[in-house]
Amino acid sequence: MTQLNYQTADFAYNAAQDPAGLPARVAIFADRPSMRDQIDEDLGGAGFRTVDGGAIANLLDGPITLLGDVVMVDCPVLDASNLAALSRLDMRVAQAGAHLIVSTSIDALDDVFAALDQCEPQILVQPSRAERVIAVGRVLADLSSSRVREMTEDDRLNLLRLSHQVEAIAHKLDSLSDHRELATEHGGNRLSDFGQTFREADENPLLNYKKDAQDTRLPLPDPRHVRQIIAARQARAKFFDEELFADPAWDMLLDLTAAHAEQSRVSVTSLCIAAAVPATTALRWIKQLVDCGVFMRVADPSDRRRAFIALSEQSSDAMARYFAEVEVPLAQAA
Repeated sequence: MTQLNYQTADFAYNAAQDPAGLPARVAIFADRPSMRDQIDEDLGGAGFRTVDGGAIANLLDGPITLLGDVVMVDCPVLDASNLAALSRLDMRVAQAGAHLIVSTSIDALDDVFAALDQCEPQILVQPSRAERVIAVGRVLADLSSSRVREMTEDDRLNLLRLSHQVEAIAHKLDSLSDHRELATEHGGNRLSDFGQTFREADENPLLNYKKDAQDTRLPLPDPRHVRQIIAARQARAKFFDEELFADPAWDMLLDLTAAHAEQSRVSVTSLCIAAAVPATTALRWIKQLVDCGVFMRVADPSDRRRAFIALSEQSSDAMARYFAEVEVPLAQAA
């Protein structure tokens, strides 16, 4: 594939490097040749080296060779063959310590999510061209974090320049992108900093209270009441711009609280809808909240091709205590 060197009056840049100092390389797999060409053009323009991996079936029929730190797969339709290929790739990427980015459709999301349970991929739902470039940029940021002790000050400066370059090319490729969404893309990793603390510390930074051993467990609220709260939150969009109230973590917590009380299971697609933000943004929140221990990924014991999202025991307890504290004063004031 041909690497493009973009230069404009506003900005110019050279080939991007990974934190090890090697030219960044992305292996691209897609059944549509036109899609592989488009991804190649966009990533090449951002300074990444790309390798055409061919059709998704190549991941199944031939030996899987990870051609770089990043593997990008476009899979809008998931048939049995593609499902097997993704499952195999998931295992190999996890073993190699590489990074996987998969773009798919909302219809195939549940199956894709269930198939990728080992390598912690980035999943993009019907992404724009800008979102693909940003996803690769985020992977390099993750690589820098894992290798921070190996990086010199020059490395850090180069990575900062790369971040700016990725953002610039993203704006060029997708001039209609929602600026709020792009800001969320760059700022969405902060919750992951609390992951280990959330799971291990007595003083929980995400729950803001210290649970005593003698505390009695409170019941969750009536799910009908929680559904009424959700409906009231959604009704705001009739009168105000819904982006004024975007709060995906809380909307998903409410939805999972109601489902837990109803003893029903929630698919990742359903939870993305409940988040009331673009599906790719919702997936990023779900991943972070699973990593932090707020949510749990639950496999379907009767069908390994399916997976659900649920509240962790700690989060369920926190939601019960929240409603007990909020509802009692309201009831007394009525």
